[in-house]
Amino acid sequence: MAESTSERYTLISADCHAGANHETYRGYLDAKYVEDFDAWRGKYKNPWKDLRDTDLRIRNWDDDRRDADQLAEGVVGEVLFPNTVPPFYPGFVLFAGPPKAEDYEYRRAGVHAHNRWMVDFCGRKPAQRAGIGQIFVNDIDDSIADATWIKEHGLRGGVLLPTVAPDVKWVKPLYHPDYDRLWAVLQDLDIPVHLHGGTGSPDYGKFAATPMLMVTELPFYGMRPFVHMLLSGVFDRFPRLKFAITENGAAAFPPMLTHLDYVIKSVRGGSIGELKYDTSSALARSATEYFQQNCWVGASFPAAPDWEAHTVMGPGRFMWGSDYPHDEGTTPFTRETLRAVFAGVPEAELRNVLAGNAAKLYDFDLDALAPLAAQYGPTVQEIAEPLTELPPNANAALRKAARRKVA
Repeated sequence: MAESTSERYTLISADCHAGANHETYRGYLDAKYVEDFDAWRGKYKNPWKDLRDTDLRIRNWDDDRRDADQLAEGVVGEVLFPNTVPPFYPGFVLFAGPPKAEDYEYRRAGVHAHNRWMVDFCGRKPAQRAGIGQIFVNDIDDSIADATWIKEHGLRGGVLLPTVAPDVKWVKPLYHPDYDRLWAVLQDLDIPVHLHGGTGSPDYGKFAATPMLMVTELPFYGMRPFVHMLLSGVFDRFPRLKFAITENGAAAFPPMLTHLDYVIKSVRGGSIGELKYDTSSALARSATEYFQQNCWVGASFPAAPDWEAHTVMGPGRFMWGSDYPHDEGTTPFTRETLRAVFAGVPEAELRNVLAGNAAKLYDFDLDALAPLAAQYGPTVQEIAEPLTELPPNANAALRKAARRKVA
């Protein structure tokens, strides 16, 4: 039966964030760490405005506030990355690098508390929430144990891969063959592995230029784990490993894959200019082919160039994300950003981008979400209407999305 233009889209955001406050995390800690946590908590000073502000911070854990915000935007399903500060962390969870040996036990206890909380948070709304658990890679046996726990406890979002910055010498780089035991388990247990933007930067020190250096180089360092894993043959040895790259900018992939294809082909030929290579170490397939085999993209608050990049990704690999509750996300202009980028995209294709692709990767039940989508989702007709004018209070995500569409 033909679909009516009055029907609504289901929106599943492949990039949202959630976490508990310290008082709540305390109840999820192993008892042996509670006393030390109380001492640590008494000294910790939160530098993040959105985690200090009473009205903003509750978006991370309050069901009523979160539902009010998300449903008002038409979002009925969400993939949940961490967002707050777990016990014993030095700062914001995504920016914190791998722990050193002296911090490892306590930091691992902190992510265990977060993972337990996430299980309960998703359990309250299992159809709507796919939680992502956290692991460290300092100890591969521990990594495997924690990933297995995450799978067994229903966090169907998978695991967040810690990135290893170039100045982190106490953890092996992700191209090290010792990780093959971990990749094998993640593949065999069908656990999606995630790389999230904003991670992997080195310590720049405290200088006037530090903030600009960090924001300028974030895209480069955020992609290093993907490049390292691809060129070291991880996707060749583990063709069923599911690897999702989120909030790194989809538009970056076509030129990156073109360059990597050139490198692989040249090494296969034995040289790049004066550089000579042992052809036995060359990969069997192109970077583009490995990407289309193993990778998905969580395209957070995408603009037109991001959507144009989907043609190199292969079918079913592009997933829309709102980045709630971050300031750079689409809220409260989700519908307008969708119109700015996707007006004119065929309905069947857009249904996959906005929900179907994420539903397949993260095992969302679209039938279970249908009643919410029928009530809150944007209409097909609404999203098909091109955006011709920006509201005066348009946020950064909407201005980015509309850059080519609105004068």
